[in-house]
Amino acid sequence: MRALLAVLMTALLSGCGYNDFQSYDEQVKADWAEVLNQYQRRFDLVPNLVNTVKGYAQQEKDVLIGVTEARAKVGTIQATPALINDPKAFAQFQAAQGELTTALSKLMMVTENYPQLKSDAVFRDLQAQLEGTENRITVARNRYIKSVQAYNVLARSFPTNLTAMLFSYSVKPSFTVEDEKAVSKAPTVDFSAPKAAPAK
Repeated sequence: MRALLAVLMTALLSGCGYNDFQSYDEQVKADWAEVLNQYQRRFDLVPNLVNTVKGYAQQEKDVLIGVTEARAKVGTIQATPALINDPKAFAQFQAAQGELTTALSKLMMVTENYPQLKSDAVFRDLQAQLEGTENRITVARNRYIKSVQAYNVLARSFPTNLTAMLFSYSVKPSFTVEDEKAVSKAPTVDFSAPKAAPAK
């Protein structure tokens, strides 16, 4: 009798999407971990990048401070797996990452005024690492968006939405089009009168 009851319970849970929730939730967690991994990679690159630029472009104080402050703001947010279950905390995390992206974009544009810096081997290596990391962030975010979409469809569809309510599987936050626009918005820079590169 117990064996039959166990089989019936398994069939019911499978039919109502319970097992799918477990699978999709684990996929979302794995994809989120990769997003965090790539953001951490960028976070770790910033100090060396700022110090290298500072050696050639100390007069770009505002830009350098902007990057440092944006990085510090990112560092104050607890980037944990639980973040994906808290829309408000997720939005704060994304806003901080967006500010750092914008600050780094400004820094890269300013470096165009310094040919000596652009020819520095250390800077070129850091720039290549940053570009590669930004690409990895984009890929990781896209994977996360797709896995969250699949999870959220399951959580909202009938009859699996009943299972979601029963077991408290709430819809997870994701990156939005507005996030992408804010991240990719390039600052306006006037190159009509470039500054001379300081002698080193």
